[in-house]
Amino acid sequence: MANHRAIETTCIQGGWNPGNGEPRQLPIYQSTTFKYTSSEAMGKLFDLEAEGYFYTRLQNPTNDAVAAKICEMEGGAAAMLTSSGQAANFFAVINICSAGDHVVSSATIYGGTSNLLTVTLKRFGIDVTLVDPDASEEELEKAFQPNTKCVFAETIANPALVVLDIEKFVRLAHGHGVPLIIDNTFATPINCRPIEWGADIVTHSTTKYMDGHGMTVGGCIVDSGNFDWNAYADKFPGLTTPDESYHGIIYTERFGKGAFITKATAQLMRDLGAIQSPQNAFLLNAGLESLHLRMPRHCENALKVAEFLQGRDDVAWVKYPGLPGDKYHELAEKYMPNGTCGVISFGLKGGRQAAAAFMDKLKVASIATHVADARTCVLHPASHTHRQLSDEQLIEAGVDPAMIRYSAGIENAEDLIKDIEQALA
Repeated sequence: MANHRAIETTCIQGGWNPGNGEPRQLPIYQSTTFKYTSSEAMGKLFDLEAEGYFYTRLQNPTNDAVAAKICEMEGGAAAMLTSSGQAANFFAVINICSAGDHVVSSATIYGGTSNLLTVTLKRFGIDVTLVDPDASEEELEKAFQPNTKCVFAETIANPALVVLDIEKFVRLAHGHGVPLIIDNTFATPINCRPIEWGADIVTHSTTKYMDGHGMTVGGCIVDSGNFDWNAYADKFPGLTTPDESYHGIIYTERFGKGAFITKATAQLMRDLGAIQSPQNAFLLNAGLESLHLRMPRHCENALKVAEFLQGRDDVAWVKYPGLPGDKYHELAEKYMPNGTCGVISFGLKGGRQAAAAFMDKLKVASIATHVADARTCVLHPASHTHRQLSDEQLIEAGVDPAMIRYSAGIENAEDLIKDIEQALA
């Protein structure tokens, strides 16, 4: 039943399936530890020989229920929650990459993720090559090395709004025997399910549309279960050879389609501890229950705002994949026929200075280091999220130094347009 029902039903009923006399609402298991009556029972959990809970840093019933819901929404085989979207991307990559390995990544990704890959992972001895996602397959082939272990990209780039040609990147990754990891935060599984297009691992900053109310920071990793790690066993020894820290378990042999997520939980969450709190998972679940209702409104409002901006003489340019004529409209129609997201990027003819003056005059939209929630918010990436990048690096990442990132909420669209109009005036 769970594999065939509509995603709207999964948003409401996925993950938590109470029995007779159990709470209809997902309970918050606000406990660090779980009691056992025998030492042997506890020991089997530590040996990964039995399923159950013993310490919330590794697993918690509230978190697992919410992860199961997102897993079903994405059409995956297994999933886990993390403390943030950054942690999700970090875990997804280092679960298969070690010192001496290499990653191919789209250049047009969120500034924080770009910094994670190019600065922090470099300190770990992992090299990254950034590529133009619009380049030809022949050109992109040149980025791969014998030690490449994965390809990373975003469905809709934040904030450049580049729509990824998923099938092209799947062909490239699989042609080199490595998985494609896609951050699907902006589209959400309501508008795009990358696994159905061949992607192997999907990540989310659940902080954004999934939570939807700006209340909880969180992340999620969903594994499709489709990548054959054993076919490339030499590339992925962490999954295909004995793990001495767990008595020689071979994850692919013991856990099959759950190998990737089990390893990420048993090793990375054990050692790095970037766990989402059960309280946050509970609030995230409340947000997920309305995701299928909110996403169409976000897209509808964003399209109306983008059309208004397009008609203004004082606006230099507008990027929104939902707009006919946008560079990525055709790809958006292919991969996201029901809508893309609520985020628009645009530039004013007055450049950086005009952007700051405009943002200061907005009354409905608030200046916030956030995006993709029920309330409209606005940001100047060059001054805020991408502040660490030079103008040259900004342009390489698809971010015009004058760019304004506008995240249309679910308020009345006419109120949003009037607010922009008075600020521009």
